[in-house]
Amino acid sequence: MCVTAVESRPAGVLGTSPDHRPFGARVMAFVALTKPRIIELLLITTVPVMFLAEQGVPSLWLVLATCIGGYLSAGGANALNMYIDRDIDALMDRTAQRPLVTGMVSPREAMVFGITLAVVSTLWFGLLVNWLSAALSLGALLFYVVVYTMLLKRRTAQNIVWGGIAGCLPVLIGWSAVTNSMSWAAIILFLVIFFWTPPHYWPLSMKVKDDYARVGVPMLPVVAGNRVVARQIVLYSWVMVAVSLLLTPLGYTGWFYTSVALVAGGWWLWEAHALQARAKAGVTGAKLKEMRLFHWSITYVSLLFVAVAVDPFLR
Repeated sequence: MCVTAVESRPAGVLGTSPDHRPFGARVMAFVALTKPRIIELLLITTVPVMFLAEQGVPSLWLVLATCIGGYLSAGGANALNMYIDRDIDALMDRTAQRPLVTGMVSPREAMVFGITLAVVSTLWFGLLVNWLSAALSLGALLFYVVVYTMLLKRRTAQNIVWGGIAGCLPVLIGWSAVTNSMSWAAIILFLVIFFWTPPHYWPLSMKVKDDYARVGVPMLPVVAGNRVVARQIVLYSWVMVAVSLLLTPLGYTGWFYTSVALVAGGWWLWEAHALQARAKAGVTGAKLKEMRLFHWSITYVSLLFVAVAVDPFLR
């Protein structure tokens, strides 16, 4: 039995009873705790940076070790996020099928699972990659769980802006895995993701703002009108595109990356300004088409970081 959007009972005690939880479904529930689709996006920003750091093909074992460690770390963070947010997840339509809400996984199991992944991932990075990457990985996990989930998410409309730092750190992890050091190239790509995160997430928040309003989470679209949100999206988008173009004048990338950054960034700005125009015109509902920018944002970051990986071979 699943919790409805108006259910007010505690999450984690409403669903399948312990005696009726098939093993296969339980396994899939623990996998779901790690939010695999989000982790795919994190790895898209990690692996290409390793190619840039190596200026060629990095050790395939190192790439595999970094990906496994990254999955374990992000999975632990996501599991702990679901443990903390299980009360509001039970009241939101988009999260009503999460394992803690349905009862397929108990709160205690989710907490132990998340902490175990945090410990294992840190040791994995430290012993098989390097301790700088381990520290960055642990920092990303703690930032997401403590700073974003516990401190910012329910208190400020700037939650996704500063909380998004956790999602930027895989860029630094990818670079440090290869070089065991930091670089301006890694910092620039970190900033690209930092400025990408709000205009990536705010369109989705516009779509589901009623969900967030119901549980008292002050995402920007909940506390501000569509015009204000669209204006912020445009501002962040311009800064993001400008920052993405810094790699070439500093000598880290060449013509291929620059071409992709210009074309993909130009299309992003077109979509962002189109969303702003619709918001200014008072368009609401399906005609606002806010999800167009959300879906393009995923394509944009994928294209940009593929260009990061390919560029060293074309210089």
